[in-house]
Amino acid sequence: LPIADRHLDFARGVLATLRAAGLRVELDERQEKIGYKIREAQLQKVPYMLIVGDKEAGANQLSVRLRTGQEDKEVPVATFIDRIVEAVATHAEL
Repeated sequence: LPIADRHLDFARGVLATLRAAGLRVELDERQEKIGYKIREAQLQKVPYMLIVGDKEAGANQLSVRLRTGQEDKEVPVATFIDRIVEAVATHAEL
């Protein structure tokens, strides 16, 4: 979930990396406020939302939000990929 249009390039790069790791991912490129995008994703029961803003894009990190509302900020992209691949393999939650 990119916060603004200027974060789309970074978000697309993360999308490609996650797909290369064999994960099913989608990118919400709509011109909506981030709160609206998060709410929509929660209603759709999306298990993990990756929020990308200036700080995350500049540091190659992600803000990970679970459907439950739990949030983990400043997670390096590589660390998240390792965690999620392991979680998918063991059918566990992060």
